[in-house]
Amino acid sequence: MKVPLYAEQAGHRVAVKDTFGIVRTDLWASGTDYDVLGIVGSEYTLLQNKEAFAFFDPIVGEGAAIYHTAGVLGGGERIWILAKLPDDIRVAGDDIVNKYLLLSNSHDGTSAVQVKFTPIRVVCENTLTMALSQGPTIRVAHTRHLHERLRHAEKLFGIVHKRFDDIEKAFTAMVAVQMKNGRLPEYLQLVFPDPQDPENEKAKKRVDVSRARAEYFFGNGKGNNQGGVRGTLWAAYNGIAELVDHRQTQQSDDRRLDSVWFGSGYTTKARAFDIARTKIEAWCN
Repeated sequence: MKVPLYAEQAGHRVAVKDTFGIVRTDLWASGTDYDVLGIVGSEYTLLQNKEAFAFFDPIVGEGAAIYHTAGVLGGGERIWILAKLPDDIRVAGDDIVNKYLLLSNSHDGTSAVQVKFTPIRVVCENTLTMALSQGPTIRVAHTRHLHERLRHAEKLFGIVHKRFDDIEKAFTAMVAVQMKNGRLPEYLQLVFPDPQDPENEKAKKRVDVSRARAEYFFGNGKGNNQGGVRGTLWAAYNGIAELVDHRQTQQSDDRRLDSVWFGSGYTTKARAFDIARTKIEAWCN
């Protein structure tokens, strides 16, 4: 819920104009201590968790997906739910990728309602996040037209099957590309570019370590040694995903998941996918 914010002025408690705090209704009603999840303006429209989850109801009700798992990050600033689509992607042999949709909603004013395409590779549970520039995220801002836009957004699920068809074509095309003739170092340099400041030794070391570890998982990552996968662009892409999803040091499960789906890890994997797609045609021979 939105509650007014106050400031002390000349010894008096004065409401801050057009500024509100977002708090959990259950804690507010019980009178127990609570944290302000975020600070927003008067135009900010709340979306309760059950309303956000209802966004998936039409496709679930039609049997186009099933609810899988749901959770919260932090103190409730962000909620998420995964819905699994019934068909899988068979990339090469027994290398299977499950198709998921990820819905998230924030209660701190930092992001819109989002629906992302989130395939998960079964053999290693890599979340193969799609490129930002390919437009795979449906976003609905927290404005006064929020609920009306959510109703209309149901129609956008008509793009789901087309998007996953495109994703499947990209994955299978990656398998056909062998990382020979210096292609792997070129790919990793694009995914992990040199720091803007060439004198920043710490940043340079971080980049070098990321490239070296991604190269290791290219050859030794889970599922990357099976027939049809070994030595391919698909293995290189999954090596980066495994590094981001499972091998990076995080302070907590919440921070790891936030990075993997929404933060720096998501951005890295999105860049890796986008670059891989641009290289498929050039490297297909």
